[in-house]
Amino acid sequence: MAEPIESLERRIESLRTAVRKAAASGDRGRAGALRAELRQAEKAWDEALERLEAQPSPQAEPVSEVGPRAGDRPAPGAPAGGGRADGRPVARLLPIREQTHQALTLLGVPAAPRLLSTVHQAFFAGTLAASRLASLRRDEERSFRLAPYARPYYLCAALTADLLAPARGLLAVSTWPMEKRVIGPLSPRVDYLTAAIAVAERLQRGPDPGRDAARLLGRFAVNIPGAAPQPEKPGAGAARHRAADPQTVTAAARAELEIHAEADARDRAAAARRAREQLDAAGQLFGIRLRAVPESRAGG
Repeated sequence: MAEPIESLERRIESLRTAVRKAAASGDRGRAGALRAELRQAEKAWDEALERLEAQPSPQAEPVSEVGPRAGDRPAPGAPAGGGRADGRPVARLLPIREQTHQALTLLGVPAAPRLLSTVHQAFFAGTLAASRLASLRRDEERSFRLAPYARPYYLCAALTADLLAPARGLLAVSTWPMEKRVIGPLSPRVDYLTAAIAVAERLQRGPDPGRDAARLLGRFAVNIPGAAPQPEKPGAGAARHRAADPQTVTAAARAELEIHAEADARDRAAAARRAREQLDAAGQLFGIRLRAVPESRAGG
């Protein structure tokens, strides 16, 4: 019997933490074994997600037709018989929170709505509108405060390491460890590199993902030293037309991660300890609410 997708997600997060700790301690043998187990779990998650997407969802957003209606002419360049141009099947849309959860789980780090929308466009069926994510976190917080832990997961806020307040525009998953959900001085760069690796590895695992996914990897690559493809001839501008290589991106991102990861992990661990000590359950997921301090009157 297939393992439930929620169980797989918990196991993937646990394995990622274990791989990081093994790598940080220098135990390469254990890190390699855990990484292989992680790849198997991620493959099982992909398969479980495909089964989930193939099922009609009673809570799905209203979609009249997935493919073209009878008598409609396909648009120029569109694949015959419906579906996406990159060959992936088009399924009925999942609820927006599940679409967001898909994209966050693939990246494995807190992310902004625009990136989540781009990731979903590249790897999943349907469209995730970034503009619709603005109120999603507030809805999730309201739901949690009314009935804590009633859902398997919540889309929560990433927290700033200094104030433990919501990091502007960044969404995370409540089942992630606190260390992953706090954002220290080095965390934006570490998370960028981690997300690039996740995208590159996803490209390596699956069949041809299509133009959107290749373009997304290229956008990551241009901001990682040694990751972007080099022009075939100096000044020819060929790099703009060559796809980034997933293995090259992964290697370059891992090389830079070695520089920042240890210091970032220390900052995040310290902030996570403070959050657990100072915040209640809701605060640990959605942060403290900052209030403006009224100005004191002169001479008062």
